[in-house]
Amino acid sequence: MDQNEENKPSVIYKEQNEKMNAANVRAQESFKYFWRELYWESRRIIPAHDFAMIKLAFTQQFTEDETPKVEHMWVNNLNFDGEHITGELVNEPHQLTNIEKGDIVSRKVNEISDWMISIEEKTYGGFTIHTMRATMGEEERERHDQAWGLNFGDFNDVLLVHQQKENPGNLIEHPMCKIMGSNVRAYINKNPDEITIQDENGLSLLHKEAIAGNAEIVKILLDLGADKELKSKSNKTALTYAKEMNWQPIIEILK
Repeated sequence: MDQNEENKPSVIYKEQNEKMNAANVRAQESFKYFWRELYWESRRIIPAHDFAMIKLAFTQQFTEDETPKVEHMWVNNLNFDGEHITGELVNEPHQLTNIEKGDIVSRKVNEISDWMISIEEKTYGGFTIHTMRATMGEEERERHDQAWGLNFGDFNDVLLVHQQKENPGNLIEHPMCKIMGSNVRAYINKNPDEITIQDENGLSLLHKEAIAGNAEIVKILLDLGADKELKSKSNKTALTYAKEMNWQPIIEILK
């Protein structure tokens, strides 16, 4: 075997590792769409999601001279306060003993490795899964998708939001935001104190709508007197959260 053949496995591993790292970054950069969808799901009377999960890396070092073991596992039943994602571990670890299925965990957005939502058995996100699917042959990929029971679609064109192809505007504004605007206005008019209430993290309704990327509702809240200078317990305004989530329309409104 020549030297090129000997080096081939390590080259392939390095390339795949780089692609996985890129998938992690894409998941982190697009997390805002995941949270926006979960935010609206919490308001639905009839759930639309088959599931919604994020993937996190968990580590454990068993001996001082050993490389830490790493397992990437899924977490659901999620909440997000603009800084930390909190949820419940779905998987049973294979090797790790410092965490168990059902444990509550918390991480920052820059620590997630993936996110995925399924609506009507069609997936959104799943960047690391698509990276793996890209390495498979057609038959293997079909078996993989059947095992999940999901329509993953094209691994070269990962969807971020529901009906993205049919309605590209859904990337800019969630369709429910436009529908619910008048209801929000009517509710605040009847319950004006709601606009000043802050939760245990100091988040007001304006903070929460800015984090979730709901520009139309942010406009309504400002029109009804919401204080855009109000700060959370983390000393952040709605504009600060909008910038951290990179919701450009809301940044322009709050400026």
